Amino acid sequence: MKKIEILEKKVLSKEWATLNEYVYSFERKDGTKQIHNREVYDKGDGSAIILYNKQTNKIILTRQFRIPTYVNGNNDGYMIEACAGLLDGLTPEECVVKETQEETGYKIETPKRLFHSYMVAGAVTEIIYFFVAPYDESMKVAKGGGLEDEGEEIEVLEYDFDEAYNMIFTGEIIDAKTIMLLQHMKIEKIMD
Repeated sequence: MKKIEILEKKVLSKEWATLNEYVYSFERKDGTKQIHNREVYDKGDGSAIILYNKQTNKIILTRQFRIPTYVNGNNDGYMIEACAGLLDGLTPEECVVKETQEETGYKIETPKRLFHSYMVAGAVTEIIYFFVAPYDESMKVAKGGGLEDEGEEIEVLEYDFDEAYNMIFTGEIIDAKTIMLLQHMKIEKIMD
């Protein structure tokens, strides 16, 4: 007997992503079964990256408008973030190389995969694959800023690593993927 059994799946919305309703049975440790009903949002998996330059102690981040944050108390809706994007059929490495060039204008070739994580496991299927890669000015091949036809308007930001890391504690960086990457870089002494 399965501990978890999907009893019903119903598509509630299929616009930018898919919102499904699942009814499932769940067998508890004591052997009793419970029926749960949950909504699950599926927008696909993604990759995120921070570019770093050890010689200058600088990193590249982005800034863009995020409507969910705006409707939940982020005054202007803009977020300072690691460069990121959806896989859309690419490998995590291919995705992060493509998104880096589109969003930041830097052409990278060998991103280093660090780890992966479910970001909102209680409601969203998304897994994010986390990367870092070195950069220097010779790798700047385009302006960046995202793809206009996808509605992107992305500002490319260059920060001193220590300044960016401290922005976690001042509340200027409140994006989970960016915080995770900055803390990993600090713990692993990537900028040392």
